[in-house]
Amino acid sequence: MGLLDDELNTVHEKQIETSCIEPKEVENKEFLISNKLIINSQEGNLLNELKRSLSECEKFYFSVAFINFSGLQLLLDSFKELEEKGIHGKILTSTYLNFTEPKALEKINKFSNIDLKIFVATKEIGFHTKAYIFENKDEYKIIIGSSNITQRALKSNIEWNVRVISKKDDSFARYVLEEYLKLWEDTSIVNEKFLDSYKSFINELKKVEKSKTIDFTDYELIKPNDMQKRAMANLDRLRYSGENKALVIAATGTGKTYMSAFDVINCNPQKMLFLVHREEILKNAEKTFKRLVKNKRKTTGILAGSSKDFSADYLFSTIQSMSTSFQQFKREEFEYIVIDEAHHAASPSYQKVIGYFKPKFLLGMTATPERCGSENIFDIFDDNIALEVRLREALELNLVIPFHYFGITDIEGVDLSDVKINHIAEVSKRLKINERVDFIIEKMNFYGYDGEKCKCIGFCVGIDHAEFMTDEFNKRGIKSVCLTGENSTEERDHYIKKLESDQDDLEVIFTVDIFNEGVDIPSVNLILMLRPTNSPIIFIQQLGRGLRKYENKEFLTVLDFIGNHNRAFLIAIALNGSRYYDKDSLKVAVATQFTSIPGCTNIQMDRISQERILEQLNEENFNSMKYLREEYFEFKKMNGGKIPYLLMDYIKYDGSPDPLKFLSKEKTYIGFVAKMEKDDELKKLLEQEEFLKILKWLSKSLPIKRIYEFSILKYLLNSDEIDVENAKSEILKYIDNVDYESVIHSLNCLNGSYYDSSELKNNVKCFELKDGVLSATWNFKKIVQNKKYIIYIEDVINYGIVRYRKEFGNKYYGVPFFKLYEQYQMIDAALLSNYTKIHTSFRGQGLVTNGKEYFLFVDLHKEENIDERINYKDKFLDRQYFQWQTPNNTAQSSERGKNIIFNKDRKVNLHIFVRKYKQIDGIVQSYIYIGKGNVVEYEGEKPITVKIKLQNEISVNLYTEFIKKV
Repeated sequence: MGLLDDELNTVHEKQIETSCIEPKEVENKEFLISNKLIINSQEGNLLNELKRSLSECEKFYFSVAFINFSGLQLLLDSFKELEEKGIHGKILTSTYLNFTEPKALEKINKFSNIDLKIFVATKEIGFHTKAYIFENKDEYKIIIGSSNITQRALKSNIEWNVRVISKKDDSFARYVLEEYLKLWEDTSIVNEKFLDSYKSFINELKKVEKSKTIDFTDYELIKPNDMQKRAMANLDRLRYSGENKALVIAATGTGKTYMSAFDVINCNPQKMLFLVHREEILKNAEKTFKRLVKNKRKTTGILAGSSKDFSADYLFSTIQSMSTSFQQFKREEFEYIVIDEAHHAASPSYQKVIGYFKPKFLLGMTATPERCGSENIFDIFDDNIALEVRLREALELNLVIPFHYFGITDIEGVDLSDVKINHIAEVSKRLKINERVDFIIEKMNFYGYDGEKCKCIGFCVGIDHAEFMTDEFNKRGIKSVCLTGENSTEERDHYIKKLESDQDDLEVIFTVDIFNEGVDIPSVNLILMLRPTNSPIIFIQQLGRGLRKYENKEFLTVLDFIGNHNRAFLIAIALNGSRYYDKDSLKVAVATQFTSIPGCTNIQMDRISQERILEQLNEENFNSMKYLREEYFEFKKMNGGKIPYLLMDYIKYDGSPDPLKFLSKEKTYIGFVAKMEKDDELKKLLEQEEFLKILKWLSKSLPIKRIYEFSILKYLLNSDEIDVENAKSEILKYIDNVDYESVIHSLNCLNGSYYDSSELKNNVKCFELKDGVLSATWNFKKIVQNKKYIIYIEDVINYGIVRYRKEFGNKYYGVPFFKLYEQYQMIDAALLSNYTKIHTSFRGQGLVTNGKEYFLFVDLHKEENIDERINYKDKFLDRQYFQWQTPNNTAQSSERGKNIIFNKDRKVNLHIFVRKYKQIDGIVQSYIYIGKGNVVEYEGEKPITVKIKLQNEISVNLYTEFIKKV
């Protein structure tokens, strides 16, 4: 389990014509059995090919110029399995350009089944081979190309590698092996003496190289990265629309300070204030601005401690200093104010300062919005989230360090199957086993870490567990310390500096939760997850402690010891990286070792952990009241024990549950909260009939698929009416463009123009549309003017807008308004194609039309015992072609039949929506839009079977998810 079959996991493979100049003795022109090109892309990589080939081979022979530990670590489990099976291999590498790391050679030498030799390159003779040879029973699999053994070469670099499978008696295979063995005989073995000598040489070389390095930072032209460009574009749009506040949420180390500097330069204010919570940040922030500000007449200064640069154009101040000095400035003194670590903005000192100043624009920046106090940070910035970059996106944009995650089955002596994870004392007692300590150290030694010194954080279940681990590690000679909330800030800072110092012998800090967020230790290279995961939020926070970029740091190693507790599957939710998931997609992710994870990040679980999690996923019903109750109360605990009354509370946390799942039970979110908390006040609130109907109507729209209606609704919370031009302006706050017809259509939707009789009966008439002006009715005004009700109405609207912007960005998709690979229900097609009749006529599955727009809604796996006459044979033929059968009353001679089979000539757009199953755990699933397609072949009558060529070849990952059953 874990690897897909050959066809699904073969990366980006193209059948290629092989043309090569053969040695004279090669006469057999038929030596090739199969061949393919392997590149690193979203569709796969060389690493998967090597791991699969190693698992199948009887012997292996590698010849690569460079081996770095970053790449070797990804192959360690494969080599270990081969060692246990008694399968031998040879690895040949070189000293060419001094790129091969001694640490990697030392690790290879520890495998009893691998012979290692190193070619000592000279000025006259270099060594640049990249060949991987696998001997199987009847043939050789040979991969020759451009990739060395480094994480980037195996996973993310632009690399070309050709795989050839050749029979054992073919001259090509014999010739390759002969050349390899000849080179092997001419090369020296790697012994201890050589390793010591080479290691000393490399260390000296590093010192020399470091002394020769020139820092060009102040001279180079620094350009905004993708995240910074997106943030600036969104900030521009908000300002253009009249907004004067915004919040940027982005992971630590993603360049928020640079982004703020770029935006300040863009706005060019006369005076700017940069507010921070900690003094140590000030000088770095000032330095960043100095590098970028082109106008040398702008002065910068610091207001903190003894520095009192009150007259500086760009002032960098701590909140402590500003909160006692702000009245020395005019209210309009600063045109632009930046609040770093904006999660503190709800505190009294910040509120005092923010309330005093009247800037033209206020920007907040934070990596951890969840750390704000009782106030809602989003309210402070008018719910204008200019950008939200969470962990997975930060990995995709290469804004943080990649991580190598190893899920390791815990020792049998630890039994957590009958204990609640929140029972800290009992869990801690069961984890405090000497045998487990030895096992953890064994795995640390096996997998290793990036760099020369171990800089490790171990996350424990409780204080006594952390103290136990510290004592046991110290007894075994690994210098460790325990830090918890009981230690002072000074103590923490002291030990953090010791851990970061290459000269200090402190290697491990064991902690409970103080490093979940907010503490920055950039050089951490190893994280130990020593406690069972009971929250994806905590898991992501802990993982994030080691992902900040740092000089010469290539990757973070994460060792997660997975026990038999009954919620181990939460690891899969955390690693999946998507807030919105279903059980089936999680199972596919686990079974394929999370192949969709971006860049050099690599996730692998051992077989037992993988099977255990898959079994739990099979048994768990994510939509049962029991599961939802547990998920809700776990989130409440993460929310500081405060009741999460609002949907916006869930935006704060990376890894938080999708609150829309709670809606399925009670039709409104606060209805679910009232039930969970047995809250009589909330229940009484919901007894107001108009309020409940309006809340249900808005909640039913979530998640919104176009922003038009909600942007207009937000405006109408504070205004009695809106005309077409103002509606268009409101929409353009969030999106690049909008067509006039869609604005009119959205006003009609809010007017209820396309309701069926049931909707007219069950909904409150909120608006009247007359002569292009949409006016709020008394029923609507009565509700939104009531303070008890407006907070929940506004929350649904704000949540809808924020979630929309996260999923769709600011792109205009035209009409119909479909985003590739987004999820839709059939009724959405009516809304998004500006259908001007009753929208509920679009329901179920099958074919619906709006003029020349044809919408095909397809279930891949039909329900059992369905009538054979309507059991359509719809399926993917491959990633480019889809087979679909029309409704069974469609004839080729009919107008509809002709529109389908000659769609391209008749300019009919076929939009294809696919879902794997109609229901999972009793909940109807959404369809995924896979784009438009054209019919290229057809046959049969009533139904017509058509072969459709997709305009967008779907990725291997999505294709796998559609066709793989787990």
